Parts: sequence; C-alpha cells; structure tokens
Amino acid sequence: MAADLSSLLNSSRALNTHLSRPDLPSVNLTLDQIEAQSRRLVSRQPAPSNDRDRANYLLAQAHVDASALANNIAHLNTATTFSPLQNLQDTDVAGYLRHAHEQNIISTIEEGRKETQESFYRLLEERSRKDWESKKRRVFEELGGRGTGDSKALTEMKKSFHGKASLSASTTGPSLTLQMQSKMMAYDRSVSDLNAARLRDAPCPILHLLMQAAASLSADTSSRQIMQMFHILSKITGEPPALPPVEHAGAHMLNAAVFERKFARVYLGDQDSREAAGLRTQIARGAREALEEQYWDVLDQTVQARAVEARLGGDPSVANKIRAFLLLRYYKNGEWEERIELVSGQPIWAKLYYLLRTGHAEEALEEAVKLQAAIENRESGFVGHLRSWLESPERRLPKPHRDHLQSMYNAHMLHSNSTDPFKLALYKLMGKLESSRRSVPHITTTIEDWLWFQLAMVDEEEDGGLRGLSEVFLSYGERHFDGPVGANTSLNASQSGQQGQQQQQQQRRGVWATVLLICGQFERAVAALWEHPETEIEAVHLAIALAYHGLLRVPPRAETSDLTPLTISPVSPPALSLSTLIWRYVRQFVKMDAKEALQYVYCVCLTADQGNGVGKESLENAWELVRRIIVLAHSGPAWEELVGGFRADGTRFSGVIEQGAALLQLKSSAQYNQRILVQAARDSEENDRIPEAIKLYNLAGEYGTVIACLAQALGNTLAQPSGGDPEKARAVERTAMDILKHYERTNRAAGRDKEAAVRLLRVKEAIGAKNAGRPDVTLEIMESTDLIPLDGDVAKITRRAEEFRDLHDALQRNLQVYLPLTMDALAALHHSVKSSAGAESTRQMTLASLRKKSRSLMIFAGLLKYRLSPDVYSYLARLDVEIAL
Repeated sequence: MAADLSSLLNSSRALNTHLSRPDLPSVNLTLDQIEAQSRRLVSRQPAPSNDRDRANYLLAQAHVDASALANNIAHLNTATTFSPLQNLQDTDVAGYLRHAHEQNIISTIEEGRKETQESFYRLLEERSRKDWESKKRRVFEELGGRGTGDSKALTEMKKSFHGKASLSASTTGPSLTLQMQSKMMAYDRSVSDLNAARLRDAPCPILHLLMQAAASLSADTSSRQIMQMFHILSKITGEPPALPPVEHAGAHMLNAAVFERKFARVYLGDQDSREAAGLRTQIARGAREALEEQYWDVLDQTVQARAVEARLGGDPSVANKIRAFLLLRYYKNGEWEERIELVSGQPIWAKLYYLLRTGHAEEALEEAVKLQAAIENRESGFVGHLRSWLESPERRLPKPHRDHLQSMYNAHMLHSNSTDPFKLALYKLMGKLESSRRSVPHITTTIEDWLWFQLAMVDEEEDGGLRGLSEVFLSYGERHFDGPVGANTSLNASQSGQQGQQQQQQQRRGVWATVLLICGQFERAVAALWEHPETEIEAVHLAIALAYHGLLRVPPRAETSDLTPLTISPVSPPALSLSTLIWRYVRQFVKMDAKEALQYVYCVCLTADQGNGVGKESLENAWELVRRIIVLAHSGPAWEELVGGFRADGTRFSGVIEQGAALLQLKSSAQYNQRILVQAARDSEENDRIPEAIKLYNLAGEYGTVIACLAQALGNTLAQPSGGDPEKARAVERTAMDILKHYERTNRAAGRDKEAAVRLLRVKEAIGAKNAGRPDVTLEIMESTDLIPLDGDVAKITRRAEEFRDLHDALQRNLQVYLPLTMDALAALHHSVKSSAGAESTRQMTLASLRKKSRSLMIFAGLLKYRLSPDVYSYLARLDVEIAL
C-alpha cells in the first residue's frame, strides 16, 4: 500500500515537469495553505455594487414602488385567474337561454361591425372614384377635350403638352356629336326667348318652353324623365303653360304674373321663418300634384289601350276610369285578388286610394259619401275623417281625430294579415301614422308611388317636414335610385350584357335628380345631372330655369370650387356656381356661335339680387364671360355684329352685346364701355389680337389709346417682317389706315402717337414700293417721313441724332429697319443711274447727290452705332462704299 502511494506521489510530481521553468521558483503549499491564501485574496477585492438598490432608487423617482410590486407578484395565485368553462346540463333551461342570448348579441355585434366596415370601404371607394372622375374631367376640359378612354386621354395629354398654350386652345371644347348639337339647338331657342322676354320686362314660361324642347327630341325613357322633371318644377313654381298674346299684353300688364326671381327673397332668406316653411309646403304640394298628373296620364293610357277588357262603357267620368283600371289590374279569372276588400260589391278602398293618387280628391269624397252607410258599418267615422282631412288647408287632421285613427289602426289593422293594403294606406295618409315606416306593402311598388306617398305624409310641423324628408333621401343616395355605372356587374359578363346594363342605367338617369328636386334640394339636383355627360345639357337649362324663378343659391367667389360647380358647407345650405356651369357649357361652341353663347351668359345675371356681395360677384362674372366671348369669337362681320362698329360714312352701329346691356345691368354707355369694351380690348392685346383690340378701343371712345395701340402694333409688325403673320400685319395696316383717315376728318387724337403711326405707315408704304421694284418711290417716301437727315449738314445730323431718344418707342425700335431700307434704295438708284445712258453731266450730278445722301446716312448711323446690331452697321458700310465708288 505504501509503495503504491509513493509511486502515485512520484507520478503526480512528474505531471508538471514539462511546464517547469528554471528561472521561476517552485511553490510547495498544502491544501490548507492554498485555502487560506484564497480567502485573503478574496477579502482584498472591492465589494460589488448593489444593482438592486440602484434600480429601486431609479424606479422610486418615477413613483414606482418596486418592493410592493414584487410582494404582489410573489403572492399572486394564477390558479383562480380563469374560471374553467363548464358544460351546460340538459335540464338547465335558464343557462341555455342565457348562453343563446349572449351568443346572439355577440354575433349581432360582429355582423354589424362587418357591415359597417364594408359600407365604409364601399363608400370610400365610391367617393374616391367620383373625386377622381371629377378631377379627370376638369383636367380634360382644361386641355380641350373629354377623355373617354386611356388611349384618348394619353393622346389629348400629348397634344396639350406639345402644342402651343393659349387662351383659345385652353377653351376649345370637346367635339360635339350630331345628337348633342341637335339637342343644344332645341334648347337654345328657349333661352333666347327667355332673354327676349326679359328685355321687354315680360314674364316667360321658361319651364314649358324647355318641356317643349325635350318633347321634340327622341322619346326615350331618359327624355320622358327629363320632361317629368321640368313638369314637377312647373307645378312647384305655379308657372302656367302659356301667357297672353303679345298684342294683348298691354291690357293685362297690371294683372300679369311675375315669374322672374319670384321666390328669391324667401328661398335665400332665413330657412326657419314662417315664409320659408310655407315655401317648403308649396314645394311638396307642387311635386305631389305633378306625380298625380303623371299617374293619371298612365292610368288613362292603360284604360284606353285595353278598353274592351276594361269594360269602360259610355261613362267618361273619373270614377268610372278608376273602376276600369282596377278591373284590369286586380280582377283575374272572374274574381278579385285575395286582399282586396269589397264593400257593396266594390273595391271601395282601392278606388278611394287611386282617386287620391291621381289628384281627384273631390271625386274621392263623392264616392265615399255614396257608400257612406256601407263604409260606416265596416269603419266607423271613416267618411267624417276623410271629409275633415280633405277640407283642411294643409291636409292635417286635428289631434283628437288623429288619436282616434291611431287607436283604430293599432287595434285591428296594424298586425292583421287580411287587412286591405289600400285601407291601411288611407289610414296612414289621413292620420300621418307611422311616419318612420315609409313603405306600404302592395302600394308603394314603384319609385313614383313611393315618392308620392312620402310627399303626402310630409307635415312641416312634425318630423322636420320637407327638410327631414330630404335628409332621408340623401341618406339613401344615388345608388338607391339611379344605380352606379358598372354596379352589380359580374366580371365574367359578356360585352353585350355590359352594354345592355349601361343602356338601362342611362335610361334611368334623372331619377335621382327628380328625387332631389321634389324635396327642395335644387342645387344638388342640377349637380346630379351635371355629373353625367348624357344629361349635362339638361343640367344647364334646369339651373337657368331655377335661377329665373329664384330657386337657386349661388356661392361666394371664395367658396367656389374649380372641380365641381356644387359647394357644400356644414354651416350653410348647398350652393351652385351658375357662372362656372354656363361657361363650361358654352365653351364648346363659343367660337362657332358667339351670339348663342352670349344668350347663356346673360342668364348669369339672374342671381344679381343675392345678398352679402354675391350678387355683385355674379355681375362681375357675367361681364368677365362676355369679355371672354369677345376675345374668343372669330374675326369678321360676325364679330362686328357682336360688338358693333362703324359704317362707311363714319356712323356707328351697336352690336348684340350693347343691345342686351340691360340684361347685364349696364345702365349707361360709359359703364358699358368701361366694363366691357375697354377690358375686352386689353384682353385682346394680351392674346395678340391687335386689330380687334384697336376696334374695341375705338368703339369705347378711347381715341388716344387707339392711336397708341396702333403705333405699337405697326412697330411690332415692322420689327418682325419675316417672323410675323403676313395676314395679321395686313389687317393691322388696313385698320390703321381706316382709323387714321376717320380721325383726320374728325380731328381726333392729334399728338405724338398719331405722328408715329403716320410715319410707320409711310415706312410700310416704302417697303411695299421696294418690293415692287420702285427704289425712287421708296427714297421719296423715306425722305418725306423726315426720320433720316440726308442733306449733308453735319450740325443738323448731330442734332437729329441727339433728338432720336425723344422719338416714339416704335420708331426707335425700328431704326435698323428703315436705315437699311433707305440705303437699299440709294444703292439701287446709284446702280441704275450709273448704268444709264443719259447725259454725263446730269448723271454725275445725280451720283454726287446720291453719295451725299449715303454719307449723311452713314454719319447718322455712326452717331447711333450702338443702337444698331453689328451686322446691320456692316451692311450699311458696305453699301456706302459701293455708292462712293
């Protein structure tokens, strides 16, 4: 054992022999010694920092009690945090019902959340699409066309960016189709008749004129809808179909109806006033009467078309036609429909309802009185309630009668499955019961029936009246009535199917506008028509008719949008920019027919009586549009017919604009000249239509401005003889000659500008003589202008050079035009005389005279050397050397 231990000790000592270094001493320590040394080393090390205390200190500064939180966490029992789900027993009915009730609530909330989210994204997408369409449409209108596809849009965009930008290019409208032109021509006669009546201070049945225009077009569903819309507005405004003849107008002047701006004061005033409530009542009543007349026409046509089946007989009364219509509609195979209730063998409830639906209230009361005994056996007090309801001014029963009807309605009609729907509708109408439930089964089956029922239920003293009804309609939106283009269309649908659906939707265009019209949202109705290209024309004329009757609100200029004519503000009613609407319409044909465009601009002034400065802005907008028409109209006799002019004998004749100045509320010639002619002349100058600007200044009596403009124009044409338009230069020259001759006779505008214009015309004449090969005439003309001293007197030449800075600007700018012109004439004459075969003495004398004039010209040019370009001066010097030889 000892040997084993000694060998083990020796082997352990030999373990580190390969690590030993002779220069280091060996350490021989026992285990106890090593432990003691280790403890001493540890005690010498610095104490570690207490991170926990530091963390508690920092958290305490943030008002966090770390020790309390640690204590709470340490005593937290997670076993009771979540209670386990326990299965319901089969006999636990209350628990089952409670669980089902909770699940129904949760599922309802989830479905409502999903529907709200889907509705939000759908409305967001639709609003984004509309905004994009309006912005795209605005861009293409500014570029001069309407984009119908990506390829066309790209083409129009390229044309705009690569073409020359000008006022005329930016106002070029889209190409008009033959159908659009015929529709425009049908409607513009109505506007012309309206303005003619306004000039005579006579009323005009503009709505009936528009109805006649719509009737002359194709009789499709869209046209009928537009006619119905104008008809509704005529019933609202009370406009008669025709007026007394012109020859009898004087006799009826005192009794003539006033249409222009009749409703403006009330419509634009306080909407909470009694007058405004009366106007809303009139709007609802007029719209209801229009729907009644429309339905009567449909009913009468149906009966006449199927007279044999209707068994009309020889009785032409209204009640008999209603009976015949009911027979056609509800009598099948020898018996009446199931829910039709017969009283004394007659469908009395249906008959009474259709008499009211077609506007025959008196006939309905007569029918009820005839069968009063039988009716009272079924419904006690019904005839008395019907009489009171029909004879009341606003068709409003007293509260006791309404309470009685309500009790009867709730007792045996509301929840009965066998009640005649027409009797149910009659009770709802008389008592205005359940106004929140806006539909009656089997009654309000069409949009027109539904709208009529809403209007019949409207009461201005309850539920917000017509304004409350309009809020309901606006909450439904256009999708509910017209339907969006492309909605509910399958992606796999064929092209023909898509075209058929679009055609059907186009035929329904105007329904939403009609809905807005009957609830008094006139501005929104116009905007709804304007949003669709196929009804733009009707939108403009509807806006004009509304403005004529005073039922259109115009926004201030600061609130007018460039994207859409409609302005909607949370603090004020909707407004429509009539000037924007009309200009976007007339810009399509303003160049082709400026006079017709002017007729539409006259209508902008219809809203001049609106308060808060808006009316004044409307006048200013109209004046601006008139000036645009003057600038954009083609030159020639038609342009002079538009603005006026002077005859050959010097007398002035007025134009179309001046004849209609009363429509623009320009009461004096001075105001007309300043607002229209002078401003249009300045605009023409800016658009480089100088001859037209000169004529306009001349018409306005700005004779000094005319001469100044003439001088500048002649100077510009001389300065650019090759780069300018020759036809325009000739037009300026002709205009200048005519005006200067006229001013010479009348001794007008004498002065520096006139002298410059005369000299410039002489220079133009000299250029013409040079081009004709007449250098002698050219030199004679230039000498007569006295622009260049050619007599050889150095003192005079120096003085004339010093006076050059006092010349007219147009003459100074053209120095390098008439100096070479004169030198060319001298050189040509020198060459001609030198090669002639006349007497030598005469020839030498002429050559000396030409050399003298050439030297005089060079001295003058040398004094003004820095006003000439180097190449022009070199050209003059070269010719002078040739003449001197």
